[in-house]
Amino acid sequence: MKKYIYADKFFYPSGTKGPGYLEINEGTFGSFFKEIDQTQEVTIEDYTGYMIAPGLVDTHIHGYKNHDVMDDDLEGLGVMSEALLECGVTSFLPTTLTSSEEHLTRVAATIAKAKDEVTGAKIAGIYFEGPFFDEVHKGAQNPAYFNDPSIETFEKWQQAANGLIKKIALAPERQGVASFVETVTDQGVVVALGHSDATFDQAKTAVDAGASVFVHAFNGMRGLNHREPGMVGALMQLDHVFSELICDGHHVHPQACGLLIDKVGAEHIALITDCMMAGGMPEGAYELGEFPVVVKDGTVRLESGNLAGSILKLKEAIQHVVDWNLATPEEAVMMASYVPAVSCKIDDVCGMIKTGRAADFIVLDAQMNLVATYLDGTKRYEQA
Repeated sequence: MKKYIYADKFFYPSGTKGPGYLEINEGTFGSFFKEIDQTQEVTIEDYTGYMIAPGLVDTHIHGYKNHDVMDDDLEGLGVMSEALLECGVTSFLPTTLTSSEEHLTRVAATIAKAKDEVTGAKIAGIYFEGPFFDEVHKGAQNPAYFNDPSIETFEKWQQAANGLIKKIALAPERQGVASFVETVTDQGVVVALGHSDATFDQAKTAVDAGASVFVHAFNGMRGLNHREPGMVGALMQLDHVFSELICDGHHVHPQACGLLIDKVGAEHIALITDCMMAGGMPEGAYELGEFPVVVKDGTVRLESGNLAGSILKLKEAIQHVVDWNLATPEEAVMMASYVPAVSCKIDDVCGMIKTGRAADFIVLDAQMNLVATYLDGTKRYEQA
C-alpha cells in the first residue's frame, strides 16, 4: 500500500512546493504530487494547515538530557539521540571539547561505535572542537590542552573514529595551520576557525588554505575593529565560507544576527545550538567538560560569569529568526538543515527532502512550532 504525506507546503532546496502529496517509499522520500488517485488503496497522513521540512541538522552540539559527548558513554549517546527528536533534529555531529589526546581518542572510538547503535537522531559524523585553540578566547575550553595542530595526532583520532570526523576547529594563529588545513581538507575534512584572537590576515591565510567555517560567529573570537577587522571582519568579508550562529538571544543580539544574515546571506549561515548536557533539563548546577557551570534564566555560565555553551533547541532557533523578522520560514529551515549539512559535507545523507533519501522530516505549524518528527518515514515524536 502506498503512503503519502499531505500538507500545505513542503520545503525543498530549490524552493517550496504545495499543497500536495509527498510519497514515502519504504522509509525513503518518493515523488511529490499535486494530486493522487485516491481510488487506489493508499494511506494518507493528513497535515492540512501544516508545513513539511527536512529534519534539522545540528552540527555543533556537546550534550543533551544530562549527557555529555565527553562522558565517553555509549548509553548516553543513545539517550541524546532519542531526545533530540523532540528538538526536530534527525541528524547531528556529536561535538567534543578540548581534552587530552588519549581521552579524545577514546571518545572518538565510542562515537564511531554508537553510530550504528543509536535509534533516534542519526550520527552523521563527529565534530572536534579543538584542541588547537588560543587562550585569549578560550571560552569553556581547557587551555591546559591547547597546542599547535598535528597531522599525526589528528590521524590517530580519525583512525579511532573510523573516518567519522567530519569537522575540526582551530585557531588560525597557531603554528603550522596552513599545512594542516591543506592536508585534512584534501582528506575531505572541514576545517573551522574559532576560539581565536587571529587578525583578518591570519584568518584569510587559513581560508585560502581551505578552511571554510567560522565557529559560533561573534563568540570566542577577535571582534571587528575599524583598524583590524579581525575574525568577525573575516567571516563577514571572505568568500565561500559559512558561519555557525547561535540564535538564543543571549550569545548574539538579534540585531547582530540580522546584520550577519543580511551581509553574507542565509545560504552561508548554519544555525547551531552549541547545546550542553543541561539542554532539556531543569535549572541548576552541571558540568561542561571539566568545568562546573550554572544554568539559570536560559543561559549556561562558568563561575566567572562567562557564557559556556547553551541550552538552545534547534527548533527554537528557527522560531527565533522568524519571530525576530530576520528570515522567512523557508530561510530559517534552510539555515537549520541544508546549510549545516552542506557546510560539513554531509549533505549526501541529510539536510534535504530528495527522492531516494531517508524520509527524515519534521512537521511545523504556521508559527514554526514543531508538531512531529519522522525518522525513516515513521513518526517518532509528536508534540503533546
